[in-house]
Amino acid sequence: MKTVMWFRRDLRLQDNKALYHALKNVDSKELILLFQVNPQQFIKGSPNHDAFFSSVASFKRKVDKESHLQIMFGDPLDSFIRLKENLPEWTSIYFNEDTCGYGTFRDQQAISFFEKNKIEYSIFQDAYLHGYNEIRKKEGGSYQIFTPYYNNWKEAMKETPIDVPYNPKKIFSESLFPEDEERFNKMMDNIPISNFCMGEEAAQSMLEYFVSNDLQSYEKTRDFPYKDKTSHISTFLRTGEISIRTVWHKLDSVVTSLGKETYKKELAWRDFYNMIYSTFPQQKEVANQKKFCYIKWENNQEKFVKWQNGQTGYPIIDAAMRQLKETGWMHNRLRMITASFLVKNLHIDWRWGEKYFQKMLIDYDAANNIGGWQWAASTGTDAVPYFRFFNPAVQSKKFDSKGLFIKKYVKELNQVPIKYIHQPEVMNKELQNRYNVNLGESYPYPIVDYAESRKKTIILYESSKEYYKEIYYKK
Repeated sequence: MKTVMWFRRDLRLQDNKALYHALKNVDSKELILLFQVNPQQFIKGSPNHDAFFSSVASFKRKVDKESHLQIMFGDPLDSFIRLKENLPEWTSIYFNEDTCGYGTFRDQQAISFFEKNKIEYSIFQDAYLHGYNEIRKKEGGSYQIFTPYYNNWKEAMKETPIDVPYNPKKIFSESLFPEDEERFNKMMDNIPISNFCMGEEAAQSMLEYFVSNDLQSYEKTRDFPYKDKTSHISTFLRTGEISIRTVWHKLDSVVTSLGKETYKKELAWRDFYNMIYSTFPQQKEVANQKKFCYIKWENNQEKFVKWQNGQTGYPIIDAAMRQLKETGWMHNRLRMITASFLVKNLHIDWRWGEKYFQKMLIDYDAANNIGGWQWAASTGTDAVPYFRFFNPAVQSKKFDSKGLFIKKYVKELNQVPIKYIHQPEVMNKELQNRYNVNLGESYPYPIVDYAESRKKTIILYESSKEYYKEIYYKK
């Protein structure tokens, strides 16, 4: 008999629920370790795509040192059909669940195949401290507001890390699909692997460094992009190169501090957004608040491209967007500022921004990214009021007061003093010459008037609300 361990977003050998149970229930040479590559999910030429598959390749190299990670290429269902044809003795499979987006559809299809072919399947909630249906209201419904969810969440018991009895002798090590593996290798030849930080060991080192050096001061330092005192663990949680239980356990091992409690709350947000996306799967394309489904977005393509390229004339926005383009990552506060600016100042549909972040972010997590964009656009279930704005100049002065982050990425402004760095458009020609910047040529004037765009936003949202009322009362 043969058993399959199906890896997806859990690229690790330690503290992995499905792998733990699979190894417990197999004998020598019975367990097939499998990663299935589906080209339909590719976002070719994007940091998101390249970073994820770099982690897959890193994981394969690690596994292959003592056993073998099978690679299959193509549609998941077709892959399982081929696998069953090659191995009629395949009778069981273990995997960690995916309850959001395409992953839900894929898993439902796979389960139908397993049931039809009498393959026993075992599924585990492994990616979150609490699964989407674990934190519920007393009457049984799901939360739509974070604070009551969090109050319940923080009282709930958290699981401890699992010691996986990994034994290479239990792994079936012959390559079943060498042509698929060769295809994967050729794909990896075109990806600059050295650009990314990968692997379980790197994830553990990153966690150790953050907890030892930055956790205690996290509350005070997390909002300042130039200091870069965030954990960067999100990249490894996205691929599953570290488990959320391991992160929680490490946090619990250090003394209590405001920084520690603030970081724990961030993990609660992660669970919350997963719950929202799992409960409202349409939210990637539809505003959660129906009254904001009728906003008449401007959707100016030229402005959108300038936003993407960091050419808006708002230095903090431009620095953030250039950081994203150069590194595949963006500081969390800057994600909020740039998202809000796109939606509420450029009046561009939040779904355009969400798709661009999906392409560019190496730590892209669908639930959190979509939730963040709905929040920035004030269309989410726990959204900020639509009349709340992130003024770029105010945010810049508060969180990059000396302009150090701006000057790191917007090099055209390197010689501009603090007095003008946040709003260079106030400089006259004499000052521009003095500080070696030519507005309108070497650096753009603001592409939109902040005050006027703010007024227009209120009108757009109010109009959507009024139209929704008309439709609602007609019903």
